[in-house]
Formats: sequence, structure tokens, C-alpha cells
Amino acid sequence: MRQSQALQIMMNSASVFLTGAPGAGKSYVLSNFVRYSRAWNIQVAVTASTGIAATQIAGVTIHSWSGIGISDSLNDQELAKIAARDRISRRFLEVQTLIIDEISMLPGRFLDSLDDLARKIRGIDAPFGGIQMILVGDMFQLPPISKGLSDFDFAFNSRSWRDLDPDPCYLTEQHRQEGDGLQEVLEAMRLGSLGPKHLEILESRTAIAPENRNEITRLYSHNIDVDTINQRHLDEIPMPTKRFTIVSRGESTSIETLRKGMLAPSDLDLKVGAEVMFVANDPNRQYANGTLGKVIDLDLEWPRVALARNGRVIEVEAHTWQREEDQKVTAEISQVPLRLAWAITIHKSQGMSLDAAEVDLKRSFTPGMGYVALSRVRRLDGLFIAGLNSMALRLNERIFELDRVLRARSEALAANTVDFDESIQTPQTHTLEIKDINTNILDHLKIWRRERSRSEGVPQYIIAHDVTLEEISRMLPKTDQELLGVKGIGPTKATKYGSDILEIVKKFAEPTWSQGELW
Repeated sequence: MRQSQALQIMMNSASVFLTGAPGAGKSYVLSNFVRYSRAWNIQVAVTASTGIAATQIAGVTIHSWSGIGISDSLNDQELAKIAARDRISRRFLEVQTLIIDEISMLPGRFLDSLDDLARKIRGIDAPFGGIQMILVGDMFQLPPISKGLSDFDFAFNSRSWRDLDPDPCYLTEQHRQEGDGLQEVLEAMRLGSLGPKHLEILESRTAIAPENRNEITRLYSHNIDVDTINQRHLDEIPMPTKRFTIVSRGESTSIETLRKGMLAPSDLDLKVGAEVMFVANDPNRQYANGTLGKVIDLDLEWPRVALARNGRVIEVEAHTWQREEDQKVTAEISQVPLRLAWAITIHKSQGMSLDAAEVDLKRSFTPGMGYVALSRVRRLDGLFIAGLNSMALRLNERIFELDRVLRARSEALAANTVDFDESIQTPQTHTLEIKDINTNILDHLKIWRRERSRSEGVPQYIIAHDVTLEEISRMLPKTDQELLGVKGIGPTKATKYGSDILEIVKKFAEPTWSQGELW
């Protein structure tokens, strides 16, 4: 599928799984989708399964946005508690499109909880309460961390994924450098056809060391290796050390549970010049979990850090993590939300894109680990391999069959999809007043359209374009004649769909919630 076709499908309110190999343009399609949607004043929430991935797309973690936090599953009491929070409920009521990047790392149990929460808050018994879901990622990458499970809790195996049944938009064009060799290796891994020539390409990157070794990111499979490298680099800086120690209060068992869910160390040693990564989201949005930076000053009470992405300098005060039970705070921990970041784990690197990296795969322990590490680097000449083991180049066998199904479904969908035309689908070409849209009716019209498209086996825009549904939601036609006055509704569509549309308008024509910021 071409990028423009995927964008066309997404702009017509379909819930999709946007996927493809590294360099296929997932981020490009996503950024354009967000830009066009916001031009239409469509409320879009941009999230990801990890902090680093969220930082890359200027979003927040889905855990933070949804209010679910670090839990993978919620009971009825926990669902009700989150739903009762005004800020969270407002997000769910106002959002029209929810993006989740790096979906491969999100547990299925979490996705089910998100679905339950959306249905509860929005009061609509449809997948995710009728929200358009844009799930983005590459299932060949690292799976979710299994917490107490004997097998991987893949999102695509969840009940909510089956109910949603997102349209697969499998991007097949390659936009990284052609003939580079690295893309050939990655595609061979995806097809299960890795051969001697591919191993030779990788071998060519193991015999050389980077000239600027201290300036490029190093990726390791285990935390202990990362900690060792980071401590060594810190020791090499000829500057005084300043230590920041956690402050905790509450029940000892709750403190220990909370501590295990934190990424900030109990004792954080910093020096001016230290490379660091943020491990929390700032309520004021100066930084997010996964943001990278460098310590430039330790003379004040709190460290001052220059952000890697824009050079902005901020003073990093202590962040407070809390654990609640039965609406009572049982534990509280405060610490500067930083950790050293000369080296990071491969798991943490998912979602990053690097010009150069040194990759150590000698201790790879799960399928997909080598694939993620290799695909972080944009070009072969930026890849330096410190070692490989037998697990490093393996991928999860179940993903191969899923990939074949996704490719086939995407090809069939592409055969009936035109390219997105910006000149036709920009707000400047219409007189539609977005602010007057009845969002309650619009949500139900989109649910109806999705169901009709599935029953008829045609793309959703064949049933009705977004612009048409939005004008219906603004004009609120009560008769067949009024419906014919809506742009995009001719006699044929009025005859075929008119009774359904008028019934939805009649049933859900009531005051709607106000629109505002989503986070």
C-alpha cells in the first residue's frame, strides 16, 4: 500500500493498523494525518506505548494519557475510579481519534482495559467507545514484557483488537537509502529468508570500531551492561559528583511495589557533562519520559539540563510518584526524574531513530531483539556491531503468519482505495463550520459507517466521506428532502442509507460536550 492510500483510509475515519518495514514511512504518514486532522479541528490524541517513542512523535505515553498508569489490567472498582477523574473523562469524551505508536510493546490486557474505560466513559457500546483508533507499529519488533504470564501478551491477540478489527495499512514503499544493505538484511529477516549474503553484510560491520565511540549511543540487551557503561563514562568526567537520593514515605510494602515500577535510581549520581534520559512525564510538558539531554550545571539545588532535541535548558526538580489504594495514598517517592544515558537497553531504544549506534547482541535473549537494534540505525555505515549470538537474528514465529495475513488484506484494501488528494480534502475548500458539529451524532454516524462498510465489503469512504458525515452532524436533517441538501448525499445514497442516517440524527440529537485540550 502506498502512503497516500493509507492516508486516504485514515482520513475517512477508519480505525487502522499502520505497519510496514523500517523506512516505509509510518512516521511520515502519521505526521501528515495529524496535520490534516487538526486542520479540520478534529480532536487527535497522540500517544505511544513507551516514553522514548512518545517523545519522537511529540506525544505522551498512553499510560499517562488514559490515566491507567503502569497497570496492565483493571478491575471494575479501578475502572470506576479512573472514569470519575474529570480530566481523564474529559479527554475520552472530547477525543475523536486516538493514536498509539509502537503498539507491539503494548500488552493485550492493557488494550482491553483501555477499551473498557473508553466504553464506560463515553457510554457507547462499541470498540473504544466509537473512537477512531490509529494503531501504529511493527509486530516484528519487541513484544510486550510478560508480567506473570507464561507467554507474550500480544495486542493483536486481545479481545479489543478482535472487536475493533482495524483495517491493515501495510506500507510497502521504501524511503531509506536504496542499495544500502541494511534494508536488505531487515527485509530478509521479515520474510524469514536470511542467507549467507545477509550474514556477510552484518559481518562487515563487526570488524570496525567507530572513531567517535564516546559520542554515539550504545545499545545493550541487559540493564547490567548499560549500568556498567554509564558508570564508567561518569567516572571518566573530571568533575565533582552530586548525589540525589530518593525520599519516600508510606507503607513499606507499598513503597517497595512503587519502587519496582520506577526507572529513576534510588541514588542518582550526576556530573556536569553527563548524558541523561528523563524517566517521568512533566505536568508542564517541558519534558517527557524518554527525553534525552545533557547536564550543564549542578550549582543550584536541582540539576540544569540542556535538552538534546532543541537545546532548551530546564531546571529539573524532584518528581513525585504515588501509589493509591481505595482512594488513599499508601506510598510516595520523590526523586530527580533522570538516569544516565550513554548506553540504553534495546528495549528502551524502540521508537528511536539514530544516525549511528554501537550494538551489542552477544546476550540477546528474546526474538526480535536484534531486529529492533539493527533497525534503530538509519544507514549501514552508522551501524557498529560488538557481537551476535544465535538468538540475535531470530523473530517470533507467530508473527510470520500474521504478517502474511496483514499483507494480503492490505493489498486487497489498496486495490479499492484512491490516493489522498490534499487539494480536495483541506478545510479551505469547504464552508463547513466545524465548531457547530454535534459530536455525539458524528460518533454514531462513524460507527454506523464502519459497520456498513464491513457488511458491504467496501471502504468506508464509499459509504460516506468524513465531510459528508460532518455536515450531517451540523445540519441535523429531519426529512429526506433536508438530507438531499447535504453535500455528498445524492438520490442513490439517500434511498440506500437515508432511513439509517435520519434515525441516528433523531435518536442522538442532544447537547454535546464542549471541545478543548486533550492533555
